[in-house]
Amino acid sequence: MHISVIMLHPYSDLPSNAFWRRAVAETSASAPEAISRPKFPLTRKDRIATAGSCFAQHMGRALRAAGLKVLDAEPSPRGIGQAVLQQHGFGLYSGRYGNIYTARQLIQLLQEVADGRPDPAQIWRRGDRFHDALRPGLDPEGLDSPEEVLAIRRQHLSRLAPMLAGADVFIFTLGLTEAWRCRETGRVYPTCPGVIAGSFDAARHEFVNFTYPDVVEDLQKLRDGLHAFKPGMKLLLTVSPVPLTATASGNHVLPATQYSKATLRAAAGDFAALHDDVDYFPSYEIVINPAARGRFFSDGLRQVSPEGVAAVMQTFLATHGLSENMPPLSADPDMDDPICEEAMLEAYSP
Repeated sequence: MHISVIMLHPYSDLPSNAFWRRAVAETSASAPEAISRPKFPLTRKDRIATAGSCFAQHMGRALRAAGLKVLDAEPSPRGIGQAVLQQHGFGLYSGRYGNIYTARQLIQLLQEVADGRPDPAQIWRRGDRFHDALRPGLDPEGLDSPEEVLAIRRQHLSRLAPMLAGADVFIFTLGLTEAWRCRETGRVYPTCPGVIAGSFDAARHEFVNFTYPDVVEDLQKLRDGLHAFKPGMKLLLTVSPVPLTATASGNHVLPATQYSKATLRAAAGDFAALHDDVDYFPSYEIVINPAARGRFFSDGLRQVSPEGVAAVMQTFLATHGLSENMPPLSADPDMDDPICEEAMLEAYSP
């Protein structure tokens, strides 16, 4: 008589989403099964603030389309075309701060908002025009004088304070580990001096590539900074799947990109695991999913395709039970064209 022996071990009763064949190879990349279990749900009552790298622009757009309360500290003026408004930073995020690629950049913005005083040294010149060094791409033609730059930034900071004090959830998309900073002050810029405005000076500016410990420490400071404005504010982290346009690390751009994304992904996931009020959503993983076979990237293999954006946003909304009445995201004509200062580096490609 043959007696069947059933071996029991930790893999015996795992769900299908724990196995690569069932959850990836045999599952549509546009609808990954149970890829995320949120720690806290988003609801239509929540007041949501958004910030981050250029991919984060899709997040705010999708949340608004789904009827969520996305805060806007600096609403768009009326009577101006949408393309012009976006070039000047209106409607991209919950404030007109432009793309924020690193946690360090966001921490410094929060500190500046708390102080209420812009730094007069952070003004870049291009010809006879002047730019805010901390958001140089937001006024493409520049402004008339340093005084005008400071006045507009002062107003900008004053409007962010009440927005932050009213936010229930802050969604931040981490984009890069590479950055340029002022040697004297440690101030991190969204782009290298001289690319959009200003001039590069090796004696004043230095390259930095933030490590895993750097990013984890910055995330802690970010959480503390947000709680200084609103105790109990929840933080939802994502990582942008958009590769680097160029790297100043001295390495090939492909491993430089993988280092950056791996560092951000590990830091965001580990930090979220430590705090009940911090969560991570795998937008990065959805876009680079091998099951997509590359179709979630547009020509040029940097920008995420409309189909890829739709897969991320529809999965995110479904995870939070918010996908009903959601218009098809792939129909958005602006879906594949976020405003991105880093993309300006392509102009210097040989």
